[in-house]
Amino acid sequence: MLSGLSLKIHEGEIVFILGTSGTGKSVLLKNLVGLLTPDEGEIWIDGVEVARFSEEEYLPIRKKCGMVFQHPALFDSLTIYENVAFGLRRHYQLDEDSIREKVDKALRLVHLHGIESKRPAQISYGMQKRVSLARTVALEPRILLFDEPTTGLDPVTTTAVNQLIQDLSRELKTTSIVVSHDMNCALTIADRIVVLDKGQIVEQGSPAELKRSTHPLVKDFLAEVLEA
Repeated sequence: MLSGLSLKIHEGEIVFILGTSGTGKSVLLKNLVGLLTPDEGEIWIDGVEVARFSEEEYLPIRKKCGMVFQHPALFDSLTIYENVAFGLRRHYQLDEDSIREKVDKALRLVHLHGIESKRPAQISYGMQKRVSLARTVALEPRILLFDEPTTGLDPVTTTAVNQLIQDLSRELKTTSIVVSHDMNCALTIADRIVVLDKGQIVEQGSPAELKRSTHPLVKDFLAEVLEA
């Protein structure tokens, strides 16, 4: 449940949304892509107020936004190639050569070129997460939304995924909004960190500014990083 939240995210920024479980982080993302409708207030995307859009009106907005969910949610019966091509076939009228070009580019961006013929069960969970990212990137969104992208990953793969988020944001010049509970990840790659508690922003700033915060919740998050 969000309450009185006011947040402006600049084009090209990598913004981490941090907070404890149930504080409204994922709700924020779902409001942005129209999966939920706010009871009041406004949502502006690219200069357009979208909070009361119908499902049909929201379609072009969703094409600007690529969402990477917590779990890969790949189609087990399809090859990696077909998984990445799925959204392209569904949303665009493209010839096969164009689809192949976009799939190849997306898989190269996440360092997975050469596994097109495999199926999800034949690759690791970390690789599946990267395929999920490739599927989203293939649609060339201007805004990337990540919902707990490193949950369930080992430290090495977590570092790799975070680096991918940073590299993709810079290379593709996208705006990236990352919902997470991992302060260490946020301190490493975020331009700005926003901390939510009970549906409200309690602190925000650059990683350097967050390190100087005196807010108890922020200090708790920082303590976990220092203890690690």
